Amino acid sequence: MNARDAIKLSIDSADMIAMGYLNDLSDKDLLQRPCLGCNHINWQVGHLVAAEHKMMEQVAPGAMPKLPDGFDIKYSKETATVDDPKKLCAKAELLQLAKQQREGTLKALAKTSEADLDKPTGIDYAPTVGAVYAMQGTHWLMHVGQWAVVRRQLGRKPLF
Repeated sequence: MNARDAIKLSIDSADMIAMGYLNDLSDKDLLQRPCLGCNHINWQVGHLVAAEHKMMEQVAPGAMPKLPDGFDIKYSKETATVDDPKKLCAKAELLQLAKQQREGTLKALAKTSEADLDKPTGIDYAPTVGAVYAMQGTHWLMHVGQWAVVRRQLGRKPLF
């Protein structure tokens, strides 16, 4: 196994967990907050999609599928308190966009040489190209812990 294979394995594992948590949740469920002051799942997924696009464009310019106009604004820090579903994307659209971005990430990863994974990025939380790729799985996992809480609030049994 090489570094690209290990990064892809990590991303794929995060996908399996994240999509497992989202699979049986409704659009309404995605608007439930785990506690006061926390972001609901809809906003978190939109944030994750926008963040993946932005991070990957920094290390693989032009590799990522375009997001809908205004998507990054719709899911910015300033909109984290929005609860109106009319101002957000539906679950189906979010998951389709997530899938498209992930496909872009994995295609870019496959084209990245082992040596290029060590190149510096200037990003404090992901100082190398390899760290930016690895962040795509771990960033999703950082958020799914809150989704597990929402699932329990909704009466769902633990999945993992």
